[in-house]
Amino acid sequence: MPNTCARWAKPYTVTVRLLFVGDVFGAPGMRVARRFLRAVREEYDFVIVNGENAAGGFGITRKHFWQLREAGADVVTLGNHGWDQAEALQLVEETPHLLRPLNYPPGTPGLGSGTFTARTGERVTVAQIMGRILMEPLLDDPFRAIDVLLAEERDHSVVVDFHAEATSEKKVMGYHLAGRCSALLGTHTHVQTADETILSGTGYITDVGMTGVQNSSIGMNFEEVHFRFTTGLPKRYRPADQPGEVRAVALVLEGGKTKSIRRVRWGPDGKD
Repeated sequence: MPNTCARWAKPYTVTVRLLFVGDVFGAPGMRVARRFLRAVREEYDFVIVNGENAAGGFGITRKHFWQLREAGADVVTLGNHGWDQAEALQLVEETPHLLRPLNYPPGTPGLGSGTFTARTGERVTVAQIMGRILMEPLLDDPFRAIDVLLAEERDHSVVVDFHAEATSEKKVMGYHLAGRCSALLGTHTHVQTADETILSGTGYITDVGMTGVQNSSIGMNFEEVHFRFTTGLPKRYRPADQPGEVRAVALVLEGGKTKSIRRVRWGPDGKD
């Protein structure tokens, strides 16, 4: 295991109940995410939501960001669709609670990480990195970017959202960070994986999944995607408009390490 990053500076026993909600997609995703957060927020000390698809599948607006914050999100993360809405470029500079990928080139607006306070009083650092395989080839190296962040000595929890396409890249990042952060949670592919585990104290899942219409092509209507696949011709995608479902993970962090991790699936009827 790589040894380039410092471990936590001192032992401690503070417990943090953390919830991470997977990619919120379009209006159905926003509706169910807000209902879900209002229903369960008191059960958790800290909540992170990936909101890069909130605006009809393409980015986020001020309205969507503040709706998620008001529903209970402490931090909202972005991804490869982060700049699809022009106002996002200004929004990331107005608030530290909206994070874009850490490994964008120097000079990119906004922050790729931040340290926040959970309800327990415990500090939690949240960072997002974005993969390069089948993604944005001009991004900086995500492995090096997270190494630089973790090289600073810290005595609190560190949660990393890895927004990436390739399962192999996510699994290797899990190997790279095992025991060096509190959790590495995959986003972007919109299908919840069943491989949640704990790697030397680091909670891991390849993909948290999508909060939105599950009976869809990762959030879009089947019809237009099917047309493209079967004809090779262009057709504008339309977001699916049916009742949404939540996909999330719930973790218990103790002493900066994951003690438990479980998948959450919450339907339109409000049942897990």
